[in-house]
Amino acid sequence: MSGSTTKKVFVRRFDRDSLVGFVSPGTYLGATGIELLRPDGTRSLVPYEDIKVVSFVRDLDSKEPVPEGRLFNARPKLGGLWVRMKFRDGEISEGVLPNNLLQLENYGFTLVPPSPYGNHQKLFVPRAALVEVHVLGVIGSPLKARKPRKDLGNQIGLFEG
Repeated sequence: MSGSTTKKVFVRRFDRDSLVGFVSPGTYLGATGIELLRPDGTRSLVPYEDIKVVSFVRDLDSKEPVPEGRLFNARPKLGGLWVRMKFRDGEISEGVLPNNLLQLENYGFTLVPPSPYGNHQKLFVPRAALVEVHVLGVIGSPLKARKPRKDLGNQIGLFEG
């Protein structure tokens, strides 16, 4: 994401239209909702119960506020916890959470979507929006020790002259 002090976001809500605006990454999560700065300059507090997903995006001019892919086609390469989430409305989505539990927020989960190279870079999903969260796998676990390399001194060289 860019180095600016505010980030561009789409806020998808359950029963209403999506919102577009900006958030301050360090302070946008409040006790009752997120603080959103609208493009017209007004501030609003969006309750967690209304929010389905907050998408951190590259471009606000994108026509569709829904992430491009909701499920991974294959096992993700990015390190972390591969999770599958079921929303209150029955929609299923996947993502990768950080493998450091100290990075988990009190009000929800920040994760990388299945297609982070599209317009949607990161997602914040409030706990109030979810019915289930299942860990599908641990990617890049530091617990797995690497095998030591075999001694290659006695191996013949094929292309040495």
